[in-house]
Amino acid sequence: MPISERLGSHLKRAGQALSAAKNTALKPSSLTVPQYAALLHLSGNPGISAAALARACAVTPPTMNTVLKNLQEHGLIERTPHEWHRNILETRLTEKGEQVLADADPRAVHVERGLAAEFSPEERETLVALLGRCVEFLESYRPEKH
Repeated sequence: MPISERLGSHLKRAGQALSAAKNTALKPSSLTVPQYAALLHLSGNPGISAAALARACAVTPPTMNTVLKNLQEHGLIERTPHEWHRNILETRLTEKGEQVLADADPRAVHVERGLAAEFSPEERETLVALLGRCVEFLESYRPEKH
């Protein structure tokens, strides 16, 4: 099968291009895309565990631990032991983290809006549906025995 027909290559290129554009947009906020994603999810889910945050941001737990360590070192988050489960750390934005997110979010949204503007409303709806089907298939994929 020629590379031009391999959907995975096209999905990978689109994902890499989106990540690169967001990294460029977020640079003035001194955030990487994974850091921004973590702050964004934390803003809506204060106290979320690192494992749940990793799932929400679609990164591995070790990657999320590195992201959280960097955010904590920069004073953007705080991590405290859970009230009942002492081995679980709850993570929350600090005031500084909220300020950095308030600066970064419009930059990331600008990229998303620019991308959305490349498509008509009908095309966006179709694209979202098609990507959803991709995810559904890939998340349920089980290799066949040959």
